[in-house]
Amino acid sequence: MPSDTGKKLFVGPRFRRIRQQLGLSQTQIAEGLGISPSYINLIERNQRPVTAQILLRLAEAYDLDLRDLATADEDRFFAELNEIFSDPLFRQIDLPKQELRDLAELCPGVTHALQRLYAAYTEARQGETLAAAQMADRDEASRFEANPIERVRELIEANRNYFAELEQAAEQLRDELNVPAESLDAALVTRLREKHSVVTRVMPVDVMRETLRRFDRHRRQLLISELVDAPSRTFQLAFQVALAECGSTLETLIGRAGKLDDAPRRLYRITLANYFAACVMMPYQAFHAAAEALSYDVHVLAQRFGAGFEQVCHRLTTLQRPNARGIPFFMLRVDNAGNVSKRFSSGTFPFSKFGGTCPLWNVHSTFDTPDRLLKQVIELPDGTRYFSIAQVVRRPVAPHPLVEPRFAIGLGCEIRHAARLIYATGMDLEKAEGTPIGVNCRLCERENCSQRAEPPITRTLILDENTRRVSSFAFSNAREL
Repeated sequence: MPSDTGKKLFVGPRFRRIRQQLGLSQTQIAEGLGISPSYINLIERNQRPVTAQILLRLAEAYDLDLRDLATADEDRFFAELNEIFSDPLFRQIDLPKQELRDLAELCPGVTHALQRLYAAYTEARQGETLAAAQMADRDEASRFEANPIERVRELIEANRNYFAELEQAAEQLRDELNVPAESLDAALVTRLREKHSVVTRVMPVDVMRETLRRFDRHRRQLLISELVDAPSRTFQLAFQVALAECGSTLETLIGRAGKLDDAPRRLYRITLANYFAACVMMPYQAFHAAAEALSYDVHVLAQRFGAGFEQVCHRLTTLQRPNARGIPFFMLRVDNAGNVSKRFSSGTFPFSKFGGTCPLWNVHSTFDTPDRLLKQVIELPDGTRYFSIAQVVRRPVAPHPLVEPRFAIGLGCEIRHAARLIYATGMDLEKAEGTPIGVNCRLCERENCSQRAEPPITRTLILDENTRRVSSFAFSNAREL
């Protein structure tokens, strides 16, 4: 906090976001802070400042971490707007970066609407005009809802990848079970049998075939394939407990998302149940304390909590409890073709919503060294530096002659947090040379990149049959307007 308690800040949209997350009206929060509702209204419209004294009262009255007023969301919204307005569609519009940043901060709802519109536009541009026509008579959100994966990712981002009700329910369950990590699977099997009359059976692969888990409602049996390893088996048991015991909590969280089509609604429910399962395996208070004590050693955390590498990395992105936060990590999962199947962030890393990742990021190199954990300092074109680790994971076991699925997991944070990681021990982070990467090729304007797959959409492509450059693409220095 600033030492000058008279300092004035204009943080209206962020203040409003916190009030809404607390479920309070302007009148209710005004009473809690000892000021008038009309003043709250002016604050949220950025027509009055928020003094440091008011912020201190806010933190004390509602047990908040003032980092909730940080610019993480605005940075993410700005990155999304920058990606959208780099499209040649807008080349005739000279839109200063500062205007985009102002829009991201002052009008996050408009940013959200533009992202939906652009998502619909890119799908139509890629040849989905027929689908667009078929959807034309549906409600205003339905076109975006046609992609349930992106819709659910958006909902997770809106909640900063943290769901307090599920955290509390999971900690309560672990308290009731009162067993160490190595006995959790047996305790969950007993819980399902005694409380819900559900019998768990591990089935041979020739019976389960392509299925890893199946719940037989009529026979009250949870069937899990023998191919599922121990951490994943525990996870599937906890997932089933979520469906059996947390139905009302799941529906409450889904209800907060507003109107959803059937597909994103179902996927969101599954995602929330998965979140609960991870919380059961790695309960917040114990996991956060262990992560801090172990300097975020992923392998030791996995061993201590009976979890897998990917499960731990994902869990680390959810440590957003007020006054007990972890490092704001980002995480992604890619296959060896570069397809991104998971991306989560509790920080500010600008994941691309409309493209892949940079091939210079060593998360892709892990497939060449599958038994090694790689670490890297990366630097974006704007100078922002991050520290990341990456490793290949295999799951589940595949019977011969099927190919064993492999994914690369990348976990990272801003360079200012890296000193807290065991992986940065002995490194001079201030002097460490960062690998220059871009968000993706279509938005990266770095020249002479031998890994470039396509030219930047913000530059004019130069074709010269007499010259062959390091990069397959040459382009002008001047940005297209």
